[in-house]
Order: sequence, then C-alpha cells, then structure tokens
Amino acid sequence: MIKVSDTAKQKAIQLMTEDGFNPETDYIRVGVKSGGCSGLEYVLKFDNKKEENDQIFEDNGIKVIIEKKSILYLAGTTLEFSGGLNGKGFVFNNPNASRTCGCGESFSL
Repeated sequence: MIKVSDTAKQKAIQLMTEDGFNPETDYIRVGVKSGGCSGLEYVLKFDNKKEENDQIFEDNGIKVIIEKKSILYLAGTTLEFSGGLNGKGFVFNNPNASRTCGCGESFSL
C-alpha cells in the first residue's frame, strides 16, 4: 500500500522518539484533505490511537495508519525524507498524482 524509504524510516524513528512516541508500537498517520494550491493536501502526524475507519499498513518496520477515505489517493505512494540545503522533510512520491504544486505538499488526480 504505502512504502517507507530507508531515510524516511530513520527520520521517523528519530522524530517519533523525540516526540514521546514508540516507533515499535505507534504509527505514522497519513491522509489527504481538501486544500493546497493543487486541490488536495497531504497530512502526516504521529499517533498512538487507531480509529474505527483506519487501516494499518507496515513497511520497512514502520506502521502507517490511513483513514479509509484516503486509501485510494495514496495507493502505491512512497514516503520519503528529503534533507539537505532546501530539505522539505517528509515527501510523498505519489504515482496517482497527475499534478503537484512546487512545494510538493499538494496534488490533484
């Protein structure tokens, strides 16, 4: 469903630990909401609760939780982490996106 790159895994473990989450039992919650300059906007946060409409996926040792309404938008997406001089942080490499904005935080289908 969603892939997690090695760099995203390492950064997620670091940030989750710093924020008081346990990377072995807690989740990265990803989703999609209306907004952004391309129409849909990615959402990412750490969470330790599973809601009724959530689906859990695991890749590369990281548990990812997605609300069911966002699954179709995110199928096949790879979560990556971009650092460096103009590092963006977590980046969604989404093969379903027909158009993305310049900052990579929003997309359209």
